Amino acid sequence: MLSVSEALERLRGLVSPVESERVPLAQALGRVLAEAPRAGRTQPPFAASAMDGYALRGEELEPRARFRVVGEAPAGRPWSGRIAPGEALRIFTGAPVPEGADHVVIQEDVERLPDGDIRIRENLGTGRNIRAADFDFREGEALLSAGRRIGPRDLALLAAMNLAEVSVRRRPRVAILPTGDELVQPGATKIGPGQIVASGQYGVWGIVESAGAEGLLLPIAADSLEALRTSLRAAKATGADLLILIGGASVGDHDYLRPALEAEGAELTMHKIAIRPGKPLTAARLGDLPVIGLPGNPVSAMVCSEVFLRPTLDRMTGGKGAPRPRRMGRLGAAIPANGPREHYMRAALEHGPEGAILRPYGDQDSAGQRLLAEAQALAVLAPNAPAAEPGAWVEYLPLESPFA
Repeated sequence: MLSVSEALERLRGLVSPVESERVPLAQALGRVLAEAPRAGRTQPPFAASAMDGYALRGEELEPRARFRVVGEAPAGRPWSGRIAPGEALRIFTGAPVPEGADHVVIQEDVERLPDGDIRIRENLGTGRNIRAADFDFREGEALLSAGRRIGPRDLALLAAMNLAEVSVRRRPRVAILPTGDELVQPGATKIGPGQIVASGQYGVWGIVESAGAEGLLLPIAADSLEALRTSLRAAKATGADLLILIGGASVGDHDYLRPALEAEGAELTMHKIAIRPGKPLTAARLGDLPVIGLPGNPVSAMVCSEVFLRPTLDRMTGGKGAPRPRRMGRLGAAIPANGPREHYMRAALEHGPEGAILRPYGDQDSAGQRLLAEAQALAVLAPNAPAAEPGAWVEYLPLESPFA
């Protein structure tokens, strides 16, 4: 069995970043920059008032000094004159500072006189209250690097750079093919003896979509060599960038994934991983189509997707494809010694004054989907890790939904 780290490295080599496309800013959230965008405008483009107040010559500023108000400059409507000695301009936040002025006195430090003049109060505040031109960035400057996944704050910056669209990696198309005679689609009115409702493909589809790819759910493939070969050909015909198979990856008499892939000329790169839950995980290349075979058990498929599929999709969407960073927390409950496989335990997660506290559930049966939905983290136990008591440090992966 391959270790988790070895499997991640092989999956990273199985896929490549997809090509780029230009999209409007309103479609760029969550996408990965294919190139570093350059500012289309200097920001601020002019020296601007940082406060509501009065623009004047700083050398004349002193308590009780009197100034004649010569005009007004709201944001967006610059005043075109020049400030002469003894003059002041009523100015608002964001308006350009007029020629001749180098200081803005905030309105709280000014007394407005009956004749329209102003007088500076005794308790004068400090600071020029002017934002210098180009203090943020200059036209032509590259502010975000290629490979960065665009978040809400990045969108605001890109808009400030006067960019209407950006070059990003397109969303990879991921076909998801569940397999198994025992499966029926959700909502089925006729469910035969021994059949169950297929659920894993929907969780995997959710991970695909939340990772910035486009998921394509395919019909359930029957448990026969010919049926699976037919489904593989149909999946390849969709033009997908990645094919995910769910189920049929074990070594039972009715597990046809490997024989079907080999019959279609696929090159298998790995089969078993030292992970719990989820040992039967397959990777292959079907011509130019990368293929990942996940366990049929829905919990195992979801855990393997969190561990292996997210980094793989990150690589395809233009990221580095690095393993998900783990965090550290303390156990809130005792756990038994681990076996030879790296164990990802579903756990509740609390945040106390001393940091994260993880409480792994007592029942870790991989058939329990309810606990997976309730879990906030996966506590990670190294192979052959000894039993641990409450308070011991443990690594974990947070299960943070972008839709929560």
